[in-house]
Amino acid sequence: MLLAHELVGDGPRLIALGHGILGSGHNLRGLARRLVERVPGARALTFDLRNHGASHGFLPPHDVEACAGDLARLFEELGAPDVVIGHSFSAKVVLAWAGMASAPPRQVWLLDAPIGARDRADDTEGARDIQALLGVIEALPLPIASRTALEAALGARGLPSTVARWMTTNLRPDGEGFAWRFEVAAVRAMVESFWRTDLWPEVDRLAGRVCVVVVRAGRGARFSPTEQARIDAAVARGALEELVVPHVGHWLHTEDPEALLALLVPRIAAVSPGGSR
Repeated sequence: MLLAHELVGDGPRLIALGHGILGSGHNLRGLARRLVERVPGARALTFDLRNHGASHGFLPPHDVEACAGDLARLFEELGAPDVVIGHSFSAKVVLAWAGMASAPPRQVWLLDAPIGARDRADDTEGARDIQALLGVIEALPLPIASRTALEAALGARGLPSTVARWMTTNLRPDGEGFAWRFEVAAVRAMVESFWRTDLWPEVDRLAGRVCVVVVRAGRGARFSPTEQARIDAAVARGALEELVVPHVGHWLHTEDPEALLALLVPRIAAVSPGGSR
């Protein structure tokens, strides 16, 4: 079974983009199109993670390793990408895939996501926000009459209006109402896996062969002091590169796509498509 996916462009340089939890490949369609327009010879692939968007029917376990295996099967069908970009949850997925790939990509971009495991007792503000959102979603009875009704229900349960409005994009028709496009119990398992998965060994395994870049949102809240210290140490030993978009929050690709593209385009353009890996 292959992940649902969409290809934009027909150039030889393949760039794969993965979305965050509770999202879909649609979230990155605009970024994919801009990359194709601005990077010579680019072709962009967006995909829906298992249990998200149009990717359903996948068997458990629903964890980061299984998601990386899903990517491996997709790339076997479509060809290995030269560059992979993962936002939030997908950052760990693309890094895990790169670590297992016989033909790893030239670049791995991790957009505002920690690499290491996290102790629940030391959760960041961002992790607590995800936990609260999942709790609201699990308690909300669906189907619901309309997108407007969902936005109102989520707002009444304390979610910010921007989050409530975004969640209405995750609905599908169900009878006379709407239900989630994702599988709630499976998503909970995926989030738990994200927290406990430590991919720092993959960073060291790829060092010297693959350019790994962490892009941190300056107003985000995804990095604990311990994680930031590990990033600083990895930068110092040349195992990865860290870049910062200072004025944005976690959704950096929607808050200021031009600032993100200013980082991505020149570095991706320097990659030789289909080069030695």
